[in-house]
Amino acid sequence: MKLKLAYLILAGGVCLAASAFVIDNIKPGPRIKFIDPANMDKSVKPGDDFFEYANGNWIKRHPIPAKETRWGAFNILAQENTDRLVGILKEVSTVPGQPKGSVKQRVGDMFASGMDSLAIERRGYEPIKADLERISNIKTTDDVVTEITYERTHAIAVPLFTFGVGPDSKHPNVNIASFFQGGTTLPDRDYYLKDDARTIKIQNAYKQYIVNLFTFTGTDTKQAVKNAETIFGIEAKLAKAQLSRTDLRDPNRSYHKLAVMDFRKLTPHFNWVKLMPEMKAPGQDSVIVGQPDFFKTEDDLVGSTTVDDWKVYLSWGILKNSANALSSPFVKASFDFSSVLSGQKVQTPRNERMASLIDGSMGELLGQLYVEKYFKPAAKTYMINLVNNLKDVLGDRIKRVEWMSDETKAKALKKLAAFSVKIGYADKWEEYKGIVIERNDYAGNLRRVGQWKYNFNVSQLGKPVDKKRFNMTPPTVNANYSPTKNEITFPAGILQFPFFDFAADDAVNYGGIGAVIGHEMTHGFDDQGRQYDADGSLHNWWSKADADKFKSRADKVVEQFNGYTVNDTIHVNGRLTLGENLADLGGINVAYEAFKKTKQGKSTVKIDGFTPDQRFFLSFAQVWRGSARPETAAQLVLVDPHSPGQYRAFAALTNVDAWYKAFNVQPGDKLYKKPGDRIKVW
Repeated sequence: MKLKLAYLILAGGVCLAASAFVIDNIKPGPRIKFIDPANMDKSVKPGDDFFEYANGNWIKRHPIPAKETRWGAFNILAQENTDRLVGILKEVSTVPGQPKGSVKQRVGDMFASGMDSLAIERRGYEPIKADLERISNIKTTDDVVTEITYERTHAIAVPLFTFGVGPDSKHPNVNIASFFQGGTTLPDRDYYLKDDARTIKIQNAYKQYIVNLFTFTGTDTKQAVKNAETIFGIEAKLAKAQLSRTDLRDPNRSYHKLAVMDFRKLTPHFNWVKLMPEMKAPGQDSVIVGQPDFFKTEDDLVGSTTVDDWKVYLSWGILKNSANALSSPFVKASFDFSSVLSGQKVQTPRNERMASLIDGSMGELLGQLYVEKYFKPAAKTYMINLVNNLKDVLGDRIKRVEWMSDETKAKALKKLAAFSVKIGYADKWEEYKGIVIERNDYAGNLRRVGQWKYNFNVSQLGKPVDKKRFNMTPPTVNANYSPTKNEITFPAGILQFPFFDFAADDAVNYGGIGAVIGHEMTHGFDDQGRQYDADGSLHNWWSKADADKFKSRADKVVEQFNGYTVNDTIHVNGRLTLGENLADLGGINVAYEAFKKTKQGKSTVKIDGFTPDQRFFLSFAQVWRGSARPETAAQLVLVDPHSPGQYRAFAALTNVDAWYKAFNVQPGDKLYKKPGDRIKVW
């Protein structure tokens, strides 16, 4: 969820009665209205637009702040966590004499270096002058390849393709080197390939951005304009060779294990036998090449493009990747371009940008300070109980699925039983050993952190996959599922209202964090997750008949979401968003069934005028309250595998019989579906 709700985990077997006992003893806090009628627009029938009914007045009272591209439940919680991080960083950065190499010294001095705008201004673009000079001395195609390798291993830029080390999808306990399509700057390949008015506007803004950054380094305007055309031309050819985001949803389309020698034959300009050791990945006999056709096109492009044009392309990679660490003209030009894509009105304050940067670069250092001050350990116990509660329910639902054979059900239940769960933060903190952070060297700090991350990643070759590592930092407002680890993760940052509150009644918590848990569990059985087995291996464990039945139901979900639009005319991509939409549908069903096992779920006692069932569904809908700028909404339709929040608030509910009963939704209401048309998957 991004909110990206992707996938989840569970551990242990707490009996249902025990977990229900913990939950049933949570009482509503005094004067807190977790479902506040003042946020609702009761002039709208719930069966016509449940999003507006649940959230309409809140939306009217909460316009998008100028520094934001979206504003809603996720954003407010993320802002609260950012404010906490800024407070921590301000405190530790002003305390003198912190021991060199300590957590507080490194995060504090990183923050101080990024906040020293006067020093950054004085340096201008001096931090990248040596890089630009090195590129200017390139003479041959071999020099181009050498530079590409150098930039990657020194964490300067990632030209042409992406590279990293991670689990082998078909042998998930083994780390392997993987290559993936890349080389472009705009958010999606379609930005290079379409020619509608909105896309042309973005293309022109991108070219102007290129012109601006080159002129800031002394290039004359005429040459900078020519550079922009050269760069866009190279990137457009790369974009055309890329698989679309929809194609990439099939993990088998991006799994091609090649011998290093065969990869060399595919791309003769890249001698991988020689380059792999130079990329600090020696001794590899095979690699994963995500999209072989892309790499063939890329290699052809290396041979057919002049060295001078490659020098322009490589210089651009340095400029764009460093812009936000340079003086204000570079930072402003970067924001001006991004605002065309997103519609953001003013730049995020520097202290918030620095907090986000440190969270993203040394998150387990900063996370230690965040958890110490803000995380309640009792939340972890509560979550483990709730996860096991929902795990039992999902297991029962799988057993009752009428369209799946007993043989495939048994394998699905085996996978569910193997789920693991991570909650809050890592059991063992990453120490980032060796990273030196200097108070007066912002650009250098960023380079050293990037270098450490690259070195750490490639150091995992030859080692078993570390399944204890967290893949999100503690303050993150998100949750996810890893198919190769078959695990669900909930960082500390999401374990807060509107998802979860110790003082809330069961209906609120089950409709919030309960639905999130069910969502992540269902990811293990969505269109992507279902292709991985209990051990996390990309392996077909379905009978053909069962797979066909699943696909026919999934296609109905695709059709439902294809019918929704943003900005009046841009259709949601039901195929791109299928995994998240299936997870929402599964999540709400699992959470509701689990809720009905609680004391409140069995009662009809109203709170603030709403029945328990109404509160459950309203809690789910208020998680998605919010709005997005038109530019952001249009961009997200292209790049985000999540559907717009206004549809996530009710699309799944239109397939849940209990929602119709709770709000008396009748034929003639806009959201009404006949019982036979309601989609049932898990």
